[in-house]
Amino acid sequence: MPERPPLSRSRWSIAAVADFVLVHGGFHGGWCWSRVADILRGHGHRVWTPTLTGLGERSHLLAPGIDLTTHINDIVNVLRWESITDAVLCGHSYGGMVITGVADRARERVRRLIYLDAAVPEHGQSFLDLMGNGAAVIAQARAQGDGYRVPPISAEGFGIEQADDRAWVDSLTTAQPLATCTEPLSFQHAGGPTLPRTYIHALRARRRSGDIHAALVDRADWRTRTIDCGHEVMIDRPDELAAMLIEEAAA
Repeated sequence: MPERPPLSRSRWSIAAVADFVLVHGGFHGGWCWSRVADILRGHGHRVWTPTLTGLGERSHLLAPGIDLTTHINDIVNVLRWESITDAVLCGHSYGGMVITGVADRARERVRRLIYLDAAVPEHGQSFLDLMGNGAAVIAQARAQGDGYRVPPISAEGFGIEQADDRAWVDSLTTAQPLATCTEPLSFQHAGGPTLPRTYIHALRARRRSGDIHAALVDRADWRTRTIDCGHEVMIDRPDELAAMLIEEAAA
């Protein structure tokens, strides 16, 4: 497929403008990035907030066969069909699984990976392997989701700060396809992605991201950041997060 010619940009904007592809976590959709996306676009950046198959406004496509590979292909195809060749990929929570797979399969289209309180998988690991609660999640899907749907976590469970935001999030979250959580990530290239990577840890998150952050903080091949809020950073701290994303895109 021939690439779309680049936009004509002024001399100053060529260096400043980044192409952000923001990948949501489990139970969410592209809607959760709306505040951050508005801020980034206000600074002149290009932003995509795709919704993964079976979630959000694509929840009518939810089916047993939707797995991690489906979601990786969703984002690889966004890069291809939107002619994105220098993407800053940011994945939140489960989205870390997706962006890792995308960077392995389409590394020539990605500039940097940003993990937002997210999973950082190795070859052969599934999301449930990293979360350590696989048996409970599978049992919940069997009991409440016909064996293939995981019911959404409440906004209160995610630790969202404002009552209005909790009501908004609860009205939009949808079930997660179980196979996206159980399928192990398989690298096509030995060693997986070797791109520049940043980890942003939400200090008040009730998740394992603190352990991930601690393991990465002294590694020369990673940049690490922290932000003082709960897991739903894009909801509770959109301004701070947008500023961090712009800084990391320029690093």
